[in-house]
Amino acid sequence: MANILFLCTGNSARSIMAEAYMNAAGTPHWRAWSAGSKPAGAPNPFAIETLKRHDVPIGAGADAPRSKSWGEFADDNAPVMDVVVTVCDNAAGETCPVWPTAIGAPPRKLHWSFPDPAAASGTDDDKRAAFESVFADIRRAIDDFLAEATPQNS
Repeated sequence: MANILFLCTGNSARSIMAEAYMNAAGTPHWRAWSAGSKPAGAPNPFAIETLKRHDVPIGAGADAPRSKSWGEFADDNAPVMDVVVTVCDNAAGETCPVWPTAIGAPPRKLHWSFPDPAAASGTDDDKRAAFESVFADIRRAIDDFLAEATPQNS
């Protein structure tokens, strides 16, 4: 099984949705995690709502999504990452975290630029629409990645 880490700044929306969707769509070949360089402290409720609306399992208890620091994945006991994907939007002037390269084989590094739905303003329906749009883009990117990176006969 290969490991993939989705990084963004706050680890409350995009990376949380990417982690959950990859764990659903990538099983049994991929195990996903997410983290942030400046964790927000909790997943955005609209991210959780969006995942539930699309029947993406999110876990419960210790397996429930949580906003966490990328430091958890940089220590010696952390799982070794095969792929690290930043999901922040450089076009919006947002600073993306940079994953350090460890001694040995570095992970494959990818950047998928998605606008931050947590920055959406307006009514709750406007915010839901922003999360839906970004989730659709995340799902498409992951599905494309899986079509290219997952063994076909395993």
